[in-house]
Parts: sequence; structure tokens; C-alpha cells
Amino acid sequence: MSTSRPESAAGKSKVVLFGAGGLVAFLGVVLVSLNLRPAVTAVSPLFTPIDEDLGLGTTGMSVLGMIPTLMFGLAGFAAIRLVARIGLEKVAVTAMLMVTLGSALRAVAPNATVLTIASAIALLGAGFGNIVCPPLVKKYFANKVSSMSMVYTTGLQLGTIIPALITVPMANALGWRLSLGSWALLGLVAMGPWIAELAAARKSATPTSSSDNAQAYGGSAKRDKPLQAWRSRLGIAMAVAFGTNSLLTYSFFTWLPRIVEEEIGLSQSAGGTALALFSAIGLVFAIAMPIVAGRLENPFSMFALATVVYLVSFAGLLWFPTAAPWLLVALLGAGPLTFPLLLTLINLRTRTSAGSAALSGFAQGVGYILASLGPLLFGWLWDLGGSLTLPLVFLVVALVVLCTSAWIACQPRMLEDELEPAEPARS
Repeated sequence: MSTSRPESAAGKSKVVLFGAGGLVAFLGVVLVSLNLRPAVTAVSPLFTPIDEDLGLGTTGMSVLGMIPTLMFGLAGFAAIRLVARIGLEKVAVTAMLMVTLGSALRAVAPNATVLTIASAIALLGAGFGNIVCPPLVKKYFANKVSSMSMVYTTGLQLGTIIPALITVPMANALGWRLSLGSWALLGLVAMGPWIAELAAARKSATPTSSSDNAQAYGGSAKRDKPLQAWRSRLGIAMAVAFGTNSLLTYSFFTWLPRIVEEEIGLSQSAGGTALALFSAIGLVFAIAMPIVAGRLENPFSMFALATVVYLVSFAGLLWFPTAAPWLLVALLGAGPLTFPLLLTLINLRTRTSAGSAALSGFAQGVGYILASLGPLLFGWLWDLGGSLTLPLVFLVVALVVLCTSAWIACQPRMLEDELEPAEPARS
């Protein structure tokens, strides 16, 4: 892991701009985190006008719903080697460039195929951002992992909430194309801090070496090969937990607006508001869970709480959908409290940035590919049964798997100890 670089030309200023603990890295983490979900939550509230314009149909909506998790999963595997070659910072820049280009291409898509390709580009970039954020936190803020994890997950949640809240009003005023394409600007801005960080590294004559890159993403100075998290019981448990957690969450990211419109009988605008509320509840837990995880030796009780909340909300959707719809949406939004907890566990269950990066890439790579089945199967089961009964039974099964894998992942042990018990931990 690279060490702190000398202060910039500001000279003897007490404010550290570049390197470990620097302001630029802080801004970089915040801006990247804000870009990780707009490509997801800006779309589903606009399914109706997009369908009218491009003819998506239920199948097209399901495909768009599964692309986020599929791209996030592919990014997890690709990032493991890519970062070892070019470094965390360059991958962060590449990720934000892809988000920018994909979002801009969405705005001019002439048909559903181009819209799907554009979405895949933007979401693959967001997937790279998902993977590099935890090791960037570990690399630049090693002594502030819990607090910076809170910052990162809060930014991620804000990037989830805001698009869901404003995308329909923007579409009503500007059209759905500009509503989707406008998020390219946020990706463009997010490239700035990491370009500056790279420029400062070159100027100070301490560029990230290939050895540093390998260490920063799961390799070592002695062997340019990522740690094999798949050989660890912890790694497998984290991957399954990520997968089932995201399967649940992305099923609702995709279908909650339609549930609100068709099963509860509210408007299209209310569907977007419901998605924003669903995401906003998660903001509270994005702030709280990293702190809670840092104080609990075994945070499994939080997963048990999430399971109870989900089961109550599922029962409400089945039997009392119109009694208190906004309360139901709020309960559903509390279910994914496990997501910031899992992100924090990546750093709490590893000793080094190498371990953090290897676990992040494997767990999120496998997890998101598994989760890509969620929106597709949810939509198919909904059409098959004509009600929410079958898709919600499917999600209950996913909850059982989540609890089982989380029980293993929450046990207090370190990835490096499972993989290399005879070797001292490397930094």
C-alpha cells in the first residue's frame, strides 16, 4: 500500500491535499460513491414513457432490471486483474468515464437495443466503482475505516435517493432522454479528483509502481497474483450474502414503482417517490451501520433484524397493500440495512488493502452475478402467477440463504488468516 506523499505546493499547509488522508482522495471517494447508483434508480420510474417510445415490454424491463447486477458482477472479476495492472486510481477514472459515456448515450438511444448497450456501459463503470471504493478507503484512510465507510455508503445512498426522487419531475419538464442523460455530468466531475491525485503522484516522482498496484488489489510485492478469496470460507459466505442481499434490493429497485402503480393503485409519480423513500430509509442505516459494525464483534443480530423487517413488509404487501402503503415502502427500505454492513465487513474482516481488494472483488463479483437473477425471476413469477405471491415466496427463500451466509460471514476472523495462516500479514 502506498505511503503518504509529500504535501503539495501549498508547502507547509496543515491541510493535506494529496496522498493518505488527503482532501483530494476524500473528495474522490465521495464523488465516486455518488455515481454508483444513478444509472440504476433513474431508469425504473421512467419505464412507462420509455416503453411508449421504444417498446420495451415486460421482457425489456426485466432485462434492464438485471443489467445492473450482471454488470456489477462482471466488474468484480475484471477489476481484480485490471487494478493489478494500472492501479486503483486509474480504474476509478476509467469507471467514471464509462458512467459518463454510457449515461450520455442513453439520452440519444434510438431503440431499446442501444438503450440496453448504453446502460451496460454506464453500469459496468459503476461496477468498477463499487469494487475500488473499499480498497481506496483502506489505502488512503487506513486509520479511519469505519468513519470513511460511513461517508462512502452515505454517498452511495444519496446517489440512490436523489435520482429516484427527481427523475420523473425532470422527465415531465425535459423529457425522459434528458432526464437520463443529465447524470453524465456527475460522472464527468467525479473523474477530477483522481486525475489530480495521479498528476500529484507523477509530480512528486512517486508514481504507483506495479508492485504497489498488485498489493493494492490483492497481490504482493513477491507475487503479482491476487489473493484467492474463493478458497476462504469467509470469502464464499460474503459472496453469497452479497448476492442474496442485492437480489432482494434490486428486485425492488426494478419493480417497486410498478408495484405501487398496479398493486396499490397510485400514480407513476408516486412510484418514483416510493423508490426514493425506499432508498432514503437506507440512508439512515448507511450512516449507522458502519459505526455499529465497528463496535460489534459479531453483527449478525443486524441481519436477523433485517429479516424480520422484510417478512413483516412482505406480509403487508400480500394481505394489506392499500392499508398503509407508505409505511410498507418504509419497511421495505429498512430491509437493505445489511448492505452498508456488508461493505464495512469487507474492511473489518481483512488486515490489509490486499485482503480488502481481493474480498471486495470476489464477494461483489459473485454476489452481483447471483443477484442479477432477482429482477428477472421476480418479473417472470409475477406474470406467471398474476399476483405478488410467487415472487415474494421467492424472496423469502433468498432471505433464508442470506441469514445462513451472514451467520458465517459475521464470525470474527480475518481473510488473510484463512488463506495464509503460516505467513505474517502483509500491508
